[in-house]
Amino acid sequence: MPSTALLTDHYELTMLQAALRSGTAHRRSVFELFGRRLPEGRRYGVVAGVGRALEALKAFRFDDEVLTLLRERSVVDEATLDHLAQWRFEGDIWGYPEGEIYFAHSPLLVVEATFAEAVVLETLLLSIYNHDSAIASAASRMTLAAAGRPCIEMGSRRTHEEAAVACARAAWLAGFASTSNLAAAQRHDIPTSGTSAHSFTLLHDTEEAAFRAQLASLGTDTTLLVDTYDVTAAVRTAVELAGPGLGAVRLDSGDLGVLAHDVRRQLDELGATETRIIVTSDLDEHAIAALAAAPVDGYGVGTQLVVGSGHPTCGFVYKLVARENSAGTVEPVAKRSPSKASLGGRKWAARRLGPDGRAAAEVITGTPQLRPEDRPLLTPLVRGGEVVGAEPLSAARERHEHVRAELPRVVRMMSKGEAALPTLFE
Repeated sequence: MPSTALLTDHYELTMLQAALRSGTAHRRSVFELFGRRLPEGRRYGVVAGVGRALEALKAFRFDDEVLTLLRERSVVDEATLDHLAQWRFEGDIWGYPEGEIYFAHSPLLVVEATFAEAVVLETLLLSIYNHDSAIASAASRMTLAAAGRPCIEMGSRRTHEEAAVACARAAWLAGFASTSNLAAAQRHDIPTSGTSAHSFTLLHDTEEAAFRAQLASLGTDTTLLVDTYDVTAAVRTAVELAGPGLGAVRLDSGDLGVLAHDVRRQLDELGATETRIIVTSDLDEHAIAALAAAPVDGYGVGTQLVVGSGHPTCGFVYKLVARENSAGTVEPVAKRSPSKASLGGRKWAARRLGPDGRAAAEVITGTPQLRPEDRPLLTPLVRGGEVVGAEPLSAARERHEHVRAELPRVVRMMSKGEAALPTLFE
């Protein structure tokens, strides 16, 4: 991976320069990445991007190419450039594991290092966590609404090409069955799927010719797109050509609920009782929930997923919460600005479970000693500069399924509401 050191903001390095001059750059510091609140109306959030952040951290280095650019643009002085040439992260990072649930003030990352090591990571970590967690949070609600019916991620054409890969990763973590993005398959071993678009049907002289070509190429288990012209006629033609073993038909427009009932009835009458119905067309969790009673077998989700279904960022911040003072003692510090206050001191977090095994509260405390009913949430990700928390994406996917099932049943409601769990400070 090329250096990630320039995926940052100018002021990270000017702060470093000033701290080096004042003699405070090497003070021991604790930074925390957290959200002051959940996005409006959301009942929970999903932690995503941990694996990507750890990979980016390993590539965070100020090599000759990076240093040359900083020198040519006079971003920092020569003394700071000399420091950056030797920069290495040698601190510790604790964090919520990927796939975990978070709430307001959850300390998703705790970075313990010198100020010089930790401050320059702010933008990189926030950009990954804010994006990926927003997508995973939306995807989790969508798979909840789908109630076991598979969701296919197909948003690559609606976002930046690199964001598309990250979106596919976050969606699969949160329960999506597959993606249309082949780069996501290459980088993250995510299953892919796809068949044809309306242009393929329009290419041929007739819809029948298009269906024949697709069936000859992909077999009868393929999915035929049946709403280019007349849905009823297309379904009839599809079954006539493929037989009752046709894999699926896809609906991409119109009143999907009404159409799904009509198409199911027609398929059954034609003997294609096992042919599935896949629906697409700007679906979000609310549209998916509205189709719960319709005979739909799967959902293709694009635009609304890659924009976080109305919340494209989580609003995470990265704040200094403790630092070494001039006497050599590490003490809490806190921002006190109205509406943007932070809580000082290094924190620990746990999920408090009730007698029934369901989550009852998010607990944030200043000590790692927890009650027997508390499940610790912070795990070591980096120790002494070495990544120790890397894991397969499949582990995060399994974790998310487990911890989401642990939440109160209110999370299944797609309406806006308060957080599913209170945050307790102890």
